[in-house]
Amino acid sequence: MAMRSDDDDVFDEDEIIEPLDPDEDEDEQPDAALPDELYTSDALGTYLREIGRHPLLTAADEVALAKRIEKSDEDATVRMVCANLRLVVSIARRYRSTGIPLLDLIQEGNLGLLRAVEKFDWRKGFKFSTYATWWIRQAIQRGIADRGRTVRLPVHIHEQLVRLRRERRELEATLGREATPDELARAAGLSTARVLQLQGAGLAPLSLETPVGESGDTTIGDFVSDNKDELFTDVMRTVGRMELERALSSLPERERMILALRFGLTGEEPMTLERIGERFGLTRERIRQLEAKALAKLRHPSRSGALLTQS
Repeated sequence: MAMRSDDDDVFDEDEIIEPLDPDEDEDEQPDAALPDELYTSDALGTYLREIGRHPLLTAADEVALAKRIEKSDEDATVRMVCANLRLVVSIARRYRSTGIPLLDLIQEGNLGLLRAVEKFDWRKGFKFSTYATWWIRQAIQRGIADRGRTVRLPVHIHEQLVRLRRERRELEATLGREATPDELARAAGLSTARVLQLQGAGLAPLSLETPVGESGDTTIGDFVSDNKDELFTDVMRTVGRMELERALSSLPERERMILALRFGLTGEEPMTLERIGERFGLTRERIRQLEAKALAKLRHPSRSGALLTQS
């Protein structure tokens, strides 16, 4: 069972997103029967059979183990964790529609179980399974959120974003309008600059292929500076025109033609990535990638160095 450390002690039930299964409203139990379909012959089935060997705990067992855990008894910690691994599986399988492999969901849930074991206070009279369910769900939801982001945010940033969004909802419900960054900063106890930073971190990445303007013919990438001309000039400076032509002949035909059209080596005016893409039936971004690949080959010592020795 792979585990990773998590130093974040923040726990807020309001931040937890409910399972994607609408029928899953009741508390999970560690002895909940798992469907036979999970007991396959692969790694998942092996894992389930392994954890099924660990006996379940009574309420008295949980209290006794919790007292030992408070005294840093590692054996007690292991026993408490192992006895509740089936609880993690029962919760994790409710999130299978996310497309994430069940074993990965279980691993995320196991992290939450570890935190629950560390934080459980037997004096409050809660059943451990009820308490652990919140931690397990939180850990799984974090894992899903991390996998869904193109850029992974550190856990503490993710937590601050969740809190900030909750503060904004409450504040805007009171104000009856959209809250300004200054108002939100005061409500959240943060600086305005920090609020703006967090709001920026929460924005979804924007594709360079996103169309702009009424016609949609122009993309955001058209307004991003392109250093390919500088790269091409660098190649020319390194190997010279004649050597460049020889180097181009060593490239695959498609890459050679893309560079020739891009930089006007055919006697025509240099063409845009979009126009070249239309000629090849490829997207603008794919042409950009092929161009970068071809230029990287030309700059490689195996081509530029050998050509220089021939001149």
